[in-house]
Amino acid sequence: MAEIVYPLVIATARGLFKALDLRVAVEGAGRVPASGGAVLVSNHVSYLDFIFVGYGALPSRRLVRFMAKKEVFAHPVSGPLMRGMRHIPVDRAAGAGAYDRAVRDLRSGEVVGVFAEATISRSFTVKEIKNGAVRMAAAAEVPLIPVVVWGTQRMWTKGRPKNLLQRRLPVTVDVGEPMFPKPGEDVARLTADLRVRLSEQLERVQRAYPGGRPGAWWQPAHLGGSAPTPDEAEAMDAAERAARRR
Repeated sequence: MAEIVYPLVIATARGLFKALDLRVAVEGAGRVPASGGAVLVSNHVSYLDFIFVGYGALPSRRLVRFMAKKEVFAHPVSGPLMRGMRHIPVDRAAGAGAYDRAVRDLRSGEVVGVFAEATISRSFTVKEIKNGAVRMAAAAEVPLIPVVVWGTQRMWTKGRPKNLLQRRLPVTVDVGEPMFPKPGEDVARLTADLRVRLSEQLERVQRAYPGGRPGAWWQPAHLGGSAPTPDEAEAMDAAERAARRR
């Protein structure tokens, strides 16, 4: 199937990056395979993370098919774009269909992007993660590649006003060493290992990030920022879920 929408979206994003003079540093891009299936599993700190995770795969000339909640596909603006880029809608009440499609895509040689925390982390640390990324990689027998994005939360994150027009903002995309889950391996153990890897990778990137300062809202509490602690963030998420149910 010819790619029409995705190249246009990429060109637009690159134009915006240039206009804003964003300082996007991609590290480890060569770890994304140039061919064959792979799962890119990323931390999640911003509504814009998918753009930058996808950007990190471009040096390998790969287009990432992201798994995203079905509501995004129902939106009159984002919906046609998401479908045109062949992303994968996820119904959280019935996720088997999205899982099956992702495995089919992986087996056919696609790169699938997953935010295993399922929602943005208000604490800017790695929350508990779902096991779907590990299960998909094992079922399709493709590499599972941890990716960290950092700096994007300063543009647009949960509970903060948008600031999309910042100039010269540093953004880091760090592609980690791949894991190779196999069918029959202990999914819980591999998922725990993945979370440790993502957490260590994220902290390394956070500590190297330029421009940090004590008390900054966009820095995690354990590194001197004023972001909520993981426990505080979980309480905020629980209150939000309760409000939605009401």
